[in-house]
Amino acid sequence: MASVPPMSAEPVAVEGMLAGIEPHPHARAVLLPALPPTGSPSHAYLFHGPSGTGKRTVARAFAAALLADGAQQPQTVLARVQRGAHPDLTWVTPSGASEVLVSDIDEPVVAAAAHTPFESSRRVFVIEAAGSMNDQAANRLLKTLEEPPPFAHLILLAEHREDVLPTIASRCQQVRFDPLSDELLAERLQGGEGATSIEPERAAACARLAAGDGQLAELLASERGIALRECAEQFVRSALQDDVEQRRWMGLLEAAKAAGAVAGAAVSERLHEQAGFLPTKEQRKYEREGADVVRRAERRERTATLELGLRLVELWLRDIWCLLVGAPELAYACDRSVELAADAAGRDAASLQRGVELVRDTRLRLDLNVSEELALEALAYRLAELLAHRAA
Repeated sequence: MASVPPMSAEPVAVEGMLAGIEPHPHARAVLLPALPPTGSPSHAYLFHGPSGTGKRTVARAFAAALLADGAQQPQTVLARVQRGAHPDLTWVTPSGASEVLVSDIDEPVVAAAAHTPFESSRRVFVIEAAGSMNDQAANRLLKTLEEPPPFAHLILLAEHREDVLPTIASRCQQVRFDPLSDELLAERLQGGEGATSIEPERAAACARLAAGDGQLAELLASERGIALRECAEQFVRSALQDDVEQRRWMGLLEAAKAAGAVAGAAVSERLHEQAGFLPTKEQRKYEREGADVVRRAERRERTATLELGLRLVELWLRDIWCLLVGAPELAYACDRSVELAADAAGRDAASLQRGVELVRDTRLRLDLNVSEELALEALAYRLAELLAHRAA
């Protein structure tokens, strides 16, 4: 389902630069020389790198620069792109539970790319989560990439270049977005417009745990992130204390369900607003299809939150191991050193390594439609059996 790009308070482009591109030398080297009117932009780009590093911001800015070239009122293009109100910009987000579907690509991109621009000399299509395209969607997009209209430009966004089919990636110019440094992420969390009020130690911990992912760092610094970290710690502690009967894994499940409900409500509200612009006879069909979109959005966010919770469990075990082997400076949760030390007392380093592997295996199986509650319950008992006994 095509949608407008997220709103942003940042300027889209300034003085021959692109907003958000400063920390990314490779992106600067590829995109700035291509800026019109002197540059020759490619028909397709693949922006790849961790989420929260600025891919969407730069994509929005680059799209604005392309659409402003030759426009009758170029001074209005930037603001309209920022609002998602430009008729020659199509922004596609996945409507599947965990993937971009063929319906997201077919009409919004493949069919639309065959039509000339409404008011600009170009049309720009931005596709989020391109690495999650199913085979049918990828094959449909491939036809457009092989013989693109001269006025069409496609920008694909993906976290990992390897997730995009080689036949797709080979037809795009690669643009790399590097992970943001821990120092930069911590600085962003503590300062700047709209920044969260956060202690330096917690900002540093959130930055380390995010591993260069700016969006994840912001989430971890929020109230929701704090609660999720606490659930992860309690999950590990119940295994260390052989107290799994307390069902501490339910905290992670409830957090995931709550996140899914919020995401579903947001999508439902957006679809309801869009339905108001349709003819009455089309609204019922739109609402019926929209119900499936809402359910998939809920599931996508629920799974992502649960995966993050298990990732935090994995990293907490890894941090305990760091203390046991005499490398406390390598611990990610540097704001929880006292709690880590208490959990590490008398533990066996080899068992903790195996525990990390167990958690990772469970996390990677979430996309296989396993029962989430049964998977977490099984993991809790296996961890307790492995970790509950202290080293001699």
